[in-house]
Amino acid sequence: MRSVAPHYRESATLDALQELVDVAAQVPHEVARQAGLSVSELHSLRHLMGTPMGPVELARALGVTSAASSGVVDRLAARGHVERRPHPDDGRRTEVVITDSGRAEVFTRLAPMFSGLAEIDSSLSDRERAVVERYLRGATAAMRALM
Repeated sequence: MRSVAPHYRESATLDALQELVDVAAQVPHEVARQAGLSVSELHSLRHLMGTPMGPVELARALGVTSAASSGVVDRLAARGHVERRPHPDDGRRTEVVITDSGRAEVFTRLAPMFSGLAEIDSSLSDRERAVVERYLRGATAAMRALM
């Protein structure tokens, strides 16, 4: 490793960061499994929590074809987690809107994680929080450099 990254030294912080990255990659698969959803369906709900999206927009966000996105929306609509509605500004278009059922599915599954994260965050002093934030933002920037 040091031949390609001379400053790299194994450390407890890098081990912990790698563990976090590994667990974070597994979370969507496990949450989707528990909810009886595909990972694409779960990611769709996550995207729609922020704002309604058109089917093509959702396909882009998921990195799938429009046809694949349409199938995801069909399955979520059949479960009552999303609705297709006319676009408010362009009656020729539709948008996909998350329902209360979809929000409840996401919040219920993720609530234990959010509670645990809030608890650990609240245990930090402002000074500790600043150090952790600097480390995590730096790690994020290092990973984004690959994209």
